[in-house]
Amino acid sequence: MSNFTHFNEQGRAKMVDISDKKTTVRIATAQTSVYVIDEIYKKITENQIAKGDVLAVAQVAGIMAAKNTSNWIPMCHPLSLSGVNITFNWKKTDKKYKLIINVTVKTKGSTGVEMEALTAASATALTVYDMCKAIDKGIVIGETYLVSKTGGKSGDFSRDEI
Repeated sequence: MSNFTHFNEQGRAKMVDISDKKTTVRIATAQTSVYVIDEIYKKITENQIAKGDVLAVAQVAGIMAAKNTSNWIPMCHPLSLSGVNITFNWKKTDKKYKLIINVTVKTKGSTGVEMEALTAASATALTVYDMCKAIDKGIVIGETYLVSKTGGKSGDFSRDEI
């Protein structure tokens, strides 16, 4: 019928069978960013956002998203994650502040965790937006991308700086 991996012999969607794939440690890191105005930066860093501690809530949202990726992305396998780590760094740009969000997800299994890292990064950024939108609806979520991944049949990947 076709050489697409996510279609069956009738041309219908299927989840790929990974039962024969080797179990290895798999790690993926994704990054995204959120651009905010000076007022939001100050209120986040001084914990003065009315909805609460923005980074703490966003971190929990990201972890929850990583754990539930297979509920969001139709062909993702449910995975038992070994760890999820989310870090935040601020960078001053010309007129705004850039919150850089890095997410690293780890498992020992038969398929990778790239989608879990990307989903977690996205949910973390969306939560920052949600918690700060009352101050400025012009918040911009930046590029979201895979930084690196290790393990699995396709080997390691490491992105050069964007």
